[in-house]
Amino acid sequence: MKKLAFVLSCAAVFCLTSAFAQDANLEKLGGFKTTGTPMMEPIPQTGENAEALKAIAAKIKVPDGFKVGLYAIVPDARHMAVGPQGVVTFVGTRKELVYSMTDRDKNRVADDVKVFAPSIKMAVPNGVCFSRDGHLYLAEQNRVLWFPAAEFFYEGPDVAAFAIVKEGELIPASNESYNHTARTCRVGPDGRIYITIGQPFNVPAPEVLPEFQKLGIGGIISMKQDGSDRKIYARGMRNPLGLDFNPKDKTIWVNDNQVDGMGDTIPPGEMNHVTGPDQNFGFPWYGGGKTRTTEYKDATVPEGVIFPAVEQDAHAADLGLSFYTGKQFPEKYRGGIFSTQHGSWNRVDPVGARVLFTSLKADGSADKTEVFAEGWLSEDGEYLGRPVDVQVLNDGSLLVSDDLAGAVWRISYGTK
Repeated sequence: MKKLAFVLSCAAVFCLTSAFAQDANLEKLGGFKTTGTPMMEPIPQTGENAEALKAIAAKIKVPDGFKVGLYAIVPDARHMAVGPQGVVTFVGTRKELVYSMTDRDKNRVADDVKVFAPSIKMAVPNGVCFSRDGHLYLAEQNRVLWFPAAEFFYEGPDVAAFAIVKEGELIPASNESYNHTARTCRVGPDGRIYITIGQPFNVPAPEVLPEFQKLGIGGIISMKQDGSDRKIYARGMRNPLGLDFNPKDKTIWVNDNQVDGMGDTIPPGEMNHVTGPDQNFGFPWYGGGKTRTTEYKDATVPEGVIFPAVEQDAHAADLGLSFYTGKQFPEKYRGGIFSTQHGSWNRVDPVGARVLFTSLKADGSADKTEVFAEGWLSEDGEYLGRPVDVQVLNDGSLLVSDDLAGAVWRISYGTK
């Protein structure tokens, strides 16, 4: 027992020392000083793994005129942020690393993929987003970092970095969890940063709701780009992931993952349309759509609850969402929404692992949703990949990240 206690004590000292070192590195980067961190080797983009991934790409079905190719090998690839200048795309993960991927020869395949800012210890660095003037923001599990010149100073291990929301201040440390901790972000037309914050439970107990609603846990918060003036923008969500602004009317669309354990076919997944601040989207009184949760079936529903703009297949795990702002695709797709389904994990008959397209009506409301790309889930129920995010490259093609395959796919139209 004494030996075990000694080992645990040493481990605790090591963790504290490591944490202090990482905090010191962030402080150094904020002061434009070097950290002495070596550059990590680029991720190999050729070889057997690349060939195997290309074979998967060949199995993906897309509409006539489109094609799917391997854009980059990126371990654990999650949500992405395309640089405004088209120089580099950053890829977050649910682990400890963020990657940069660069297509240097402009052949629409990334030839340089490496770890970004390796001197900074990160925790679930899933949410990356750019401002229009090139500032990169990273929403971690419980911190928000700012990289003011990431697109042009990402090559070396050191890059200017600042914590605009310090560790432990995005949510109280007491509310940290291993569940629903991946954040996503966007910089809105108003210049504010919008961040999704999932709540940690399948269905939370009534006694925790007041604190969650006060903090914006289970919804969308916004803040200025320096981290100040935090506001709650939307409530009543379970685990929102993937949001974007409609360029035409500046309203938010966001996917929300709904309650597990109610059955294979209920409740539906949600794509919500947030048309203004302080709206409530019904969770936990509703488990998804108009399906009441067992825990809150007799509770009084708040007034003005808004139901989803689009009901998706139950437990398909809708994640990434982006408006198509490019010009490469046919007119049908311009101004519509591409979204991803990660695929079910606890459903008897698995569903998902695909990219969807939702068209909009003239008034900005949802029209029709259809499958755009599928094949990552085989007919035998085997996952060949799990799409996470979808982003538009500057040439108008579509990037799709995949954390199972460890890849980023590119969907293009015609000969481009």
